[in-house]
Amino acid sequence: MKRSVLLLLPVCLLLLHCSPGRGEEIPLPEPNLKGQVSVEEAIYQRRSTRDYRKDSLTLGHLSQLLWSALGLTVDGVTGPTRAHPSAGGLYPLEIFAVVGKVESLKPGVYRYNPLNHSLLPLGEGDRREELRRAALGQRCISDAPLDLVLAAVFHRTTTKYGERGDRYVLMDLGASIENIFLEAESLGLGTVVVGAFHDEKVKAVLGIEEPPLAIMPVGRR
Repeated sequence: MKRSVLLLLPVCLLLLHCSPGRGEEIPLPEPNLKGQVSVEEAIYQRRSTRDYRKDSLTLGHLSQLLWSALGLTVDGVTGPTRAHPSAGGLYPLEIFAVVGKVESLKPGVYRYNPLNHSLLPLGEGDRREELRRAALGQRCISDAPLDLVLAAVFHRTTTKYGERGDRYVLMDLGASIENIFLEAESLGLGTVVVGAFHDEKVKAVLGIEEPPLAIMPVGRR
């Protein structure tokens, strides 16, 4: 995938400043740009799913889901764009993978780096049960082999747009969530959006400072 990183240097520096890693960066498989399910089929078949099989996911599954949420896409006028639209091209969202059972990946918490399509380890160990408790005991979170947590650095957007930027961040969130839903459908996986949780407890489980906005458990149906 072509990446005109130099054209994104200001954004890169901002992301690196706000997104420190705590371990060696882990490259992800390149995303597949052609699936077996049409957009129309994915929209029609999409359902919220809270029950998952115990089977592990693959690293390819994780790669596709993260790319669909925040990954780089075709080159735009000023450089690569992202998988979802963003006001002013500022991209305030961050996404974290709470991994329990993903093949070839140790259980732990990882931050997605869209510029390199890679993972930055933040903490070791299976945190799904801790995350479930932080989310009012919702069992789907600990049952799923993988939980995706979307958070935001609001000032990336509000610095330009003021208070109105808060609304724009939520627009970004909605677009990213729908991308994850459709990608999961394309992969034959199930997911749901969880919004009921204690923000500070989720931040403590992940070891992050950004306010969490949504949790999406993902698993085989």
